[in-house]
Amino acid sequence: MFSNPPDKVRCDDEAKRLPSVAAPVSDIFKIGIGPSSSHTVGPMVAARRFVHSLPANCVKRLIATAFGSLAWTGKGHATDVAMILGMAGYEPKQLDPDAVNDILRDIALSCQLRLPDGCVISFDPQRDVIFDKKQKFERHPNAMRFQALDHDDAVLADEMFYSIGGGLVTGEHAEARHETYVVPFSFATAAELLEHCEKNQKSIGDLVLANELCRQPADEIHEQLDEIIDVMMSCIDRGISQTGTLPGGLQVPRRANTLYAQLRKEAEVGTRPPGFTDMEYVSVFAIAVNEENASGGRVVTAPTNGAAGVIPAVLRFYRDFCKGSSREGMRTFLLTATAVGGLIKGNASISGAEVGCQGEVGSAASMAAAGLAAALGATPRQTENAAEIAMEHHLGMTCDPIGGLVQIPCIERNAFGAVKAINAARLALRGDGTHHVTLDQVIKTMWETGRDMKTKYKETSRGGLAINVPNC
Repeated sequence: MFSNPPDKVRCDDEAKRLPSVAAPVSDIFKIGIGPSSSHTVGPMVAARRFVHSLPANCVKRLIATAFGSLAWTGKGHATDVAMILGMAGYEPKQLDPDAVNDILRDIALSCQLRLPDGCVISFDPQRDVIFDKKQKFERHPNAMRFQALDHDDAVLADEMFYSIGGGLVTGEHAEARHETYVVPFSFATAAELLEHCEKNQKSIGDLVLANELCRQPADEIHEQLDEIIDVMMSCIDRGISQTGTLPGGLQVPRRANTLYAQLRKEAEVGTRPPGFTDMEYVSVFAIAVNEENASGGRVVTAPTNGAAGVIPAVLRFYRDFCKGSSREGMRTFLLTATAVGGLIKGNASISGAEVGCQGEVGSAASMAAAGLAAALGATPRQTENAAEIAMEHHLGMTCDPIGGLVQIPCIERNAFGAVKAINAARLALRGDGTHHVTLDQVIKTMWETGRDMKTKYKETSRGGLAINVPNC
């Protein structure tokens, strides 16, 4: 499919974006660092955007304040670290995770921060980064404020930002920057997406590709998708190779290395227990990614960092265990997952602080199920069915990280999400696409469930396992 992309559609750069959820690949998949897309990547993006908006040589002091969920779990999610790095001009994709500790140590020892314009200002992380757990904002629970003072201690700039999930940031005065394009296949619901597929005799991946061709040439799309794939696979490989204990104080040991070694040894000597399947490898792949994420390593937000292991694990399953797998199929996987991620993000939420873990691992499983089904040759209706099945069986899942860390229960939840995604794809492929519950209905249900969910179960570490399990 991907080797023969549709002809590029004439696009009007001056036209306004259509009111659809046909999100670009770059909105759904972002290369960055752990441990959280909304609590780490988003604040870093916001801080960097704020300092780049300031006039040169005018700033004396910067103050960053995190509110709501960012405040309640900010320490465990490295929100303060992210804000500092962002104000220093670093961006998630380009930042070397191994350099972070040295950067922070230099700032702490010198009590100085070098701004992107080259100016060096006095900066005390203990004084200038604030966690405000009292003030709430209706717009989104992941709120943050940045203030710049001039040399007379007058307020030079004061802006609010909201980290809305998946590393995306919006603000009252600086909205998320989107290029404006009219796309050939605009859709606001899964029903409209399927209608486009049937009317034009195209797969879901074909439609997403056609939309992407309005934004960039085919070779750049290939390059973008391949980079995402390569980072995902490298993250699995690195996670499998690492040992030791995860940071943060819970003393959680890394398990991916040991689990993978056990599986390999059992396969070599023929001692694998009866009934055990290749799905065990899938669990290890997901655990490997999320251990990397918990360590602040390089991951792909897919669609969030807390759920970053699901799609890579299922993609690796396709690559390593599915007959006839190919790089073309892996691209189809991601393009299809992009469509589903856009539907969920546009009609509900992918933010754990807004709808709980159903919006993170549930969304990732839904995207992965659709992607795998499509890569294995599913029809559009079978693909939509796979996405629906996976999301349906994550409804109501809370976000209750112990100690505010993306470790327990997050790491294992990714493993189960990946396994559910594969089962969903398999079930859908055995049917003809006909089913009672639609993807649109299950997304609407997820959103309503999230709104009804108590705040303490939505990434605040004030309910569920977070209070019933000791932190040490």
